[in-house]
Order: sequence, then structure tokens, then C-alpha cells
Amino acid sequence: MKKTMFVLVILILLSVNFLLAQGEASAIFLLIAPSPRAEAMGEAQVASSSDAYSSYWNPAGMAFMEKSELGLMHVNWLRNLGIDDMYYDILTGGVKTSFGTVGGHVIFLNLGEQQRTDEYGNDMGTFTSYLTAATGSYGTKMSENSAIGINAKVVYQKLTDKGTIQEEGKGSALSFAFDLGYQKRKLLGDFVDFGVAVSNIGPKVTFIDEDQADPQPTNLKLGFNFNVINKKFHKLSVVTDMNKMLVASYPSMDIDGDFRISSSEEAYTDPLYKAVFTSWVDDWKYDGDIDYDNDGIIGGFEHNAITDKYEKLQDTTAIGTIVNWGEYNGNGKKEIGSKDDGSLKNEIDKMVFNVGMEYVYNELFYIRGGFAYDKAGDIKTPTLGFGILYHNLGFDFGYTSAEDGHPLANTMRFSIRMLF
Repeated sequence: MKKTMFVLVILILLSVNFLLAQGEASAIFLLIAPSPRAEAMGEAQVASSSDAYSSYWNPAGMAFMEKSELGLMHVNWLRNLGIDDMYYDILTGGVKTSFGTVGGHVIFLNLGEQQRTDEYGNDMGTFTSYLTAATGSYGTKMSENSAIGINAKVVYQKLTDKGTIQEEGKGSALSFAFDLGYQKRKLLGDFVDFGVAVSNIGPKVTFIDEDQADPQPTNLKLGFNFNVINKKFHKLSVVTDMNKMLVASYPSMDIDGDFRISSSEEAYTDPLYKAVFTSWVDDWKYDGDIDYDNDGIIGGFEHNAITDKYEKLQDTTAIGTIVNWGEYNGNGKKEIGSKDDGSLKNEIDKMVFNVGMEYVYNELFYIRGGFAYDKAGDIKTPTLGFGILYHNLGFDFGYTSAEDGHPLANTMRFSIRMLF
């Protein structure tokens, strides 16, 4: 089952622009952008959201909804990879009351039918996998131009329905989390809006082995909305977001300098209360040389410039003093001295940056464009789209462009909204 779960997790990771989270967190599907408007604007929404999808982007934005609203989106997912039975749906809404706006959303990601095999590769039939989350939201104004919001969510991930002979339990997990958000409007006159949100705050997620539980994809999002033009019939806004995963993970490191990885030196992640702080420096400061190939040995090979190969200088089982121990592992990655690989640049490179714009004509027609940049995930994705709102009925379209072969290339999102 481990192989099956690995394949399913890869499918989920391919669904998300946050590839920086790979190997560090669970429930990554919670980071999939659920709104065509947001996607068309490069996923920059934390300061500008004020519709039913605010329940996802920033619950504080629900307080600025002008009317109650219901939204629905459906998209066929990863069709660019030849997958024809994978889809993503969201139903979201918010109702204005005298004490604020209440609402929520339900997300469903169907991973389709999977082939089951045992540890020997024998066919054991098929099964279906899916991921879902139900969220309740509340947003209220603190003043005319500021608001706070909170989400509470239950997350269920069903990857497989049973383990192999060696594994007890099922490949499913039930967890909970919450989000916090804040928006401040009309800074510097009417020119700037500010937003901040922290999403997916909760305990680690366990499938079968509690010792291998992974943290949730806790994410900090900061952003600004610049109202460049704000007239009766013409409006133009430019939005920017910055995302930082509050997950602190550490690779296996040789801290005592014996070129071996002991049980106390294996990879680990910090608990959430600590990761809020350490996630800003976990790729900046390492305590020892890194075991990049996870073979339990630091180095052992030396580069031969003539043959362009990495040759082992000493048997890793030898006992006694190590002489002329090579700096590289068998894959040619330098491990001895890798303690110094950490840098502030690594921390910045693992952030995700989003920028977008929206032009509105007469509160009727919307034109949008944007760009998402994730250096660590090698994502440089332009986006575009449009929207129409007529007699309290809205339609939105978002398109993601990418290089040929990218899993999200030519992805199209459609949604309808109803105001009442």
C-alpha cells in the first residue's frame, strides 16, 4: 500500500501550485485555488476577497460582502496528464446577518479509480480515492473599514480502504483545523487595502503510522490591494500576495560528525507552536551535514575527473579511523560540508509570490490577469480570465497557462454565483 499511497500523494501535489510543501505536509489539497476569479488574478486574493469564496481565501472578507451569496465551481483536474476521472468541486456561500456574515464551503477532490497491488506486484483489483473538507466560516466588522474572520474545518482523506498484510488500519485520515483572517480597507485614503490570513492550523495528520504523522499545510498569506482607478463606471485594482508555509522540516543530518546517521539524527518536523517561528530559519541554519540520498551515510565517494564518476574510497562497513573519506554520495551530491548549504536565500526561494489585476466596467463586466511565481516548485504561471455579473447572477472563468508538459497547463475553471 505504501507504493499506492505514494502515487496518490504525487497526484495531489501535482494539483497544487505549492510544490514547496512536497514532503513536508499532509492534506496539500487544501491549497488548491478554488475560485476562477482568484486563479485568473494569479491567486492573489487575501486583501481583495469580498465574495462567497472569501470563506476560503480570507474569512474576514466575508464581512465586506454586499449581499448574501452562493457559489459553485467544477473543474476536470490534471487532464493534461491523461487522467480522465479526476475532478475538483467546491460549493461555497455566505449569508449576511445583523451580527456579521456566516457561511462556509465544502471541497471535494476525486482522485478516481486506482489499481491495487500487493508487495509483490500482484493485481488485487481496484479502489477509489477522494479528499474532502467541510468548513464553517464567520466574518464580522470591527469598524467601518476593518474586519476579522475565522474558519473551522473537518478534513477527511481517503486514499485506500485497507493496508497490506503487514499494515493494520486503513489508508484514511480524519483531522480538523481552523483559519484566522484580517482585512483593513481604505489605507492611504481609498488607495490601499491590506489582508492577512493563516490557514490550516491544526494537529498533525496520521494515516496508519502515528510515528510518521505529517503536519498540516499551515500557510501564512499577506497581501495588498491597490485601487488604481476607483470611479463609478471604471475600476482597476492591482493585487499582490506573499505566501509562507509555517512548516519547519529538517533533513537527516550528521550532528556528531561520525559520518553516520543515528536514530537521533533522522529527519523530523517541528510541532506547530514551534514551527510558527522556526519555519523562517529551518532552511537557513543546519546543525550538521545532510544525508541527501537517505542512505544513512555522509559522503564516502570521491569525484574522479577523468572518468567523471564518483568512486567509493572505503567500505562503509569498515571499523576504525576513516582515511581520505570522499565528500560525495553515490549520486554525486556533495554531503560533507553541506552543513553550510543553508542560507536566507533558501527561505525566500521557498515562498510563493502572486500578482494580479482586475478591471471592472459598470459592476457588470470583469477582465482579469495575473502571475504566480514559485521558485522552489519551478512554477512561473501566467493566468487570465473574465467575469459577468447581471441581475444578481454571475459567471466567472479562469485560465492557467504554463509550459508544455506542466500538469496544470491549459487548466480552465468555471463557476457560477448567485446573489440574494
